[in-house]
Formats: sequence, structure tokens, C-alpha cells
Amino acid sequence: MDDTATLLALADRMLWVTALVAAPVLLASLAVGLVVGIIQAATSVNEQTLTFVPKLMVIALVLVLFGASMMALVGEFTQDIFAQIAGMAR
Repeated sequence: MDDTATLLALADRMLWVTALVAAPVLLASLAVGLVVGIIQAATSVNEQTLTFVPKLMVIALVLVLFGASMMALVGEFTQDIFAQIAGMAR
């Protein structure tokens, strides 16, 4: 019973860490896509590849700004997983 609760807590934390790591990139991409889409609708420019370069630049900027904290979250989670595995082996 204790192992099941531990695994469910681990799965819950895994989903939370995944959401925290993915959110900055996804939200920035969504915002840029929305702004470019509004500009395209207002100017009647319907070029599908126009959103690619601004999204790419913003995603690169987000990764530069938040990449270290995102990797710290993943690294901390990984260390906790290995610590729990080592604790279960005893």
C-alpha cells in the first residue's frame, strides 16, 4: 500500500514538473502566434510561414532566460527519484 501511494505521489510530481518546464515555452509560443495571427488578419497577409521566425526567436529567448531554472527543476526531480529508489532498496 505504501509503494502505491509513493508511486502516485511521484507521478503527480512528475506531471507538475513537466507542466512547469513546458509552460514558459508553450505560453510564449502561444502569445507570439496570437499576435502574429491578429496582425495577419488585420493586414490580410496570409503567409503560413510568417509565424515561424518570430516564434523561433521568442522560444530561443525564453530558453536562454528560463533554461537554467527549467533544468534545475528537472535535475532536482531526478535526484529525488534516485534518492527514493535508493531508499526503497534498503
